[in-house]
Amino acid sequence: MKLKFRTFKGAFALLSVSAFLAAGCGNNNGKKTVDENPTVVDTSGTIININGELFSIPSPIQTAFLIKGSGAPYSKGIINDPHKSTQYSTNFAKALNLGIYGADLGYVTIYDQSQDAISYLNSAKKLSDGLGISAAFDAATIDRFTKNLGNKDSLLVLVGVAYRASDAYLKTNDRSDVSGLVLAGGWIESLYFTTNIYKTKPSDEVKLRIAEQKLSLQNLIKLLTPYYSQPEYTKFVDNLYDLSTVYDGIEFKYTFVKPTTDAEKKMTTINSKTEVKITPVQIESIAQKIKDIRSQIVG
Repeated sequence: MKLKFRTFKGAFALLSVSAFLAAGCGNNNGKKTVDENPTVVDTSGTIININGELFSIPSPIQTAFLIKGSGAPYSKGIINDPHKSTQYSTNFAKALNLGIYGADLGYVTIYDQSQDAISYLNSAKKLSDGLGISAAFDAATIDRFTKNLGNKDSLLVLVGVAYRASDAYLKTNDRSDVSGLVLAGGWIESLYFTTNIYKTKPSDEVKLRIAEQKLSLQNLIKLLTPYYSQPEYTKFVDNLYDLSTVYDGIEFKYTFVKPTTDAEKKMTTINSKTEVKITPVQIESIAQKIKDIRSQIVG
C-alpha cells in the first residue's frame, strides 16, 4: 500500500514506553522498600517533540490499571512469551519487542506477578544488550529489582529508571529511529491488551480507551514516516496506516457545558463532555488488525 502523508494534531498522543515504565501508583501497604524509595509517583506522562510539534504523552501505565480495574483476571495468554527474546535477530525486531516486553513487564507488575516480572526483565535485558544499551539493564538494576520483589511501587520505579536510561541513550546517540520503534512496540501491546479485555469485560471506559488511540496512532505514523524508505519500516508503517483507516470512521463529539464554581470551597467543576461513536464492528476490526500487526512482531 502506498503511504499517504497527512498532518496530525490532537489532544491524544503517542503512548511512551519510557513514560509508562517511569510511572506507578497506589501504595505499598506498609511494605518496606529494600533498595529504592519511590517518593514521587507520576502517571501524568511527558512531552515529546515531533518535527517541532510538541505532544503530550499519557502514561500507558493507565492502561494496565484500567485493565486490572475492569475486574479482568491476570492472563498469560495476552503477553508475549519471554523466552522468545533470543529469536529476535535484527535491530528492528529487537527494538519493537523491547517495547512489547516493556508493556508486558508493566502488566505483570500491576498484577503482582513478581516471578513473571523477573522473566520479562531478563528478556528486556537481552534485547537491550543486543541494541547496545546494556547499561540500562545492568546487573545492579536486576539485583535491586530482585530485592524488591513484593513491592509493586518500587518495581515500577526501578523499571522506569532502566527504560528512561535506554530512551536517553538512544536519543543522545542519534538513534531516534530505534527509540521510536520501542515506543511503537509498547503502544501496540497496550492496545492489544485493551481490545482483548474488551472482549471479556466490555465497558464504556475500556471502549473509550480504544477509541482514544485514533490520534495516538496518527502521531505514531507521523513519528515513523521519516524512516519509511527502509524496507522493514515500509511494511510496518503501511500496516499501521491500514489500521488507521478503521479509526477514520470513529467520531468524537465535544459538548461544551459551562463549568460550575463553588466559591466557598474554591472548587471548579468541569461539566463539558466528550462522546465517542464507535461500533462493535469497528472494535472487532481494530482488535483483529492489531492482533495481526502484533503477530508479525512477536513471531
